[in-house]
Amino acid sequence: MNYVLMWNNRDSPSRIEKRFEFEEYLKISKFMKMVDELCKEKNIYPNISFGNNFVSITIFLGSKNLSKIEKDFSNQIDNFYSQINVT
Repeated sequence: MNYVLMWNNRDSPSRIEKRFEFEEYLKISKFMKMVDELCKEKNIYPNISFGNNFVSITIFLGSKNLSKIEKDFSNQIDNFYSQINVT
């Protein structure tokens, strides 16, 4: 899995961002609940915004390089998105 292609890297401040598209709001609700539980478990709290068909997530990085913790966290969010869009 090529991580760099999945999330957008940004500078000033260092962060990664991704927009997740959904066909229905019910899927957004399920996705947000999964992300909420992950945030509490990992003690990582990204900026999250959403509308009726999308969720945008910004993870601010502790340094210019993506740490293993941040990479694992974002990969888990990607997995949640895959699970929600299959069901």
